[in-house]
Amino acid sequence: MAILPNRFGLLGVAHDCALAGCLVLVACVGYGQTKNSCLDCHAALPDPLGVTQEKFSQDIHAQKGLTCVSCHGGDAANDDPDKAMSAKAGWKGNIERRQIPQLCGSCHSDPAYIRQFNPSLRTDQLGQYHTSVHGQRLAAGDTKVAVCTDCHGVHDLRAPSDPRSTVNPVNVANTCARCHADANYMKGYSIPTDQFTKYSTSVHYQALAVRGDLSAPTCPTCHGNHGAVPPGTDKVQNVCSNCHAFQDQMYEQSSHKQAFQAASLPGCVVCHGNHGITYPTDAKLGTGPEAVCMRCHTPGDKCDQARAELLVSLTKLDQAIRNADKALALAESSGMEVSEARLAQGQAVDSLTKARVTIHSFRTDLVDQDIQAGLKIAAKDLQTGRDAMVERNRRRAGLGVSLVAIGMVLVGLRLYIKKLEG
Repeated sequence: MAILPNRFGLLGVAHDCALAGCLVLVACVGYGQTKNSCLDCHAALPDPLGVTQEKFSQDIHAQKGLTCVSCHGGDAANDDPDKAMSAKAGWKGNIERRQIPQLCGSCHSDPAYIRQFNPSLRTDQLGQYHTSVHGQRLAAGDTKVAVCTDCHGVHDLRAPSDPRSTVNPVNVANTCARCHADANYMKGYSIPTDQFTKYSTSVHYQALAVRGDLSAPTCPTCHGNHGAVPPGTDKVQNVCSNCHAFQDQMYEQSSHKQAFQAASLPGCVVCHGNHGITYPTDAKLGTGPEAVCMRCHTPGDKCDQARAELLVSLTKLDQAIRNADKALALAESSGMEVSEARLAQGQAVDSLTKARVTIHSFRTDLVDQDIQAGLKIAAKDLQTGRDAMVERNRRRAGLGVSLVAIGMVLVGLRLYIKKLEG
């Protein structure tokens, strides 16, 4: 190692040694890594241009071996910016928003290329995007609409299965809300911006966020993802039926279907709403604030009478189940064996649940079949609980008589012993 020929003298040796030590350290740390002059510069830049090695290493593309030049072109192995970002090196320059879908699609629409990394990954995303509201508006020149990077991220994309991913089921509603819940950003589109607020109160959100059910519906479940388009008024039933198959079967038998179609009403949404769907209760058949039937029907008409009949039947079975539960619980607390009746109670509850689903047919005869089946079971279980209490009382009475008899015998023995001792 040569001494630096300058006025620092021996300090030059120390400088060289320190420099050599740093080079060795860098060489050791960077061993096996491909040089990336892009990150060397951009790691020191502020957002949105700042990209650190740590950040980029979390990207699914980086983990699959892709680098900056895969999207941006250029020569990441060259430290000279003029050469690294030259046309000769294939530098693409700033990628405009309208170019992003096509850029991403250049790989993701190539089955042969994608198959190298994930054979099960779909390659029709770009085609779907072109059919979406976002894609159509982008093609018309609206650059405010969502493109790939708005939903997936830019330099730290993660697989949807990753809980940190912006499109993970737990996070995707928040991702959509970044635009759709921003009233200022959505000005000019003439659509509501309260969808996320309503969804946050829905039974679907509770299933996802509280119970951790990742199969619970989120925005893409109903609207689609890459091909996002709101379902048409006459297609809402088809969307809901993907999960609620039995309700759909009953609705097909209902007079409501024909009536809703004739009036161009959106099926399920008429009674249940869309983004703010709450837990359905029997009160929807009532006449209070939660009631839905009387929004359309006239008090006293044929449908109103059927509604009242259905509500009475459901309430009767619900109360019968409660009474049986109470009787069986009392018997259990008294030490009586009623496990078989307890098991049968589950069948009564199933009958009530089935009846509430059958309501979608709005046929009192079909609902009554489930109601009667449940009432029969609940009545039997109630009688079992009562019989158990009668048996308990009989046993207690017998035990009392036995205790009195034993007491009398003990008293007699005590008197006899005293007589003998006297």
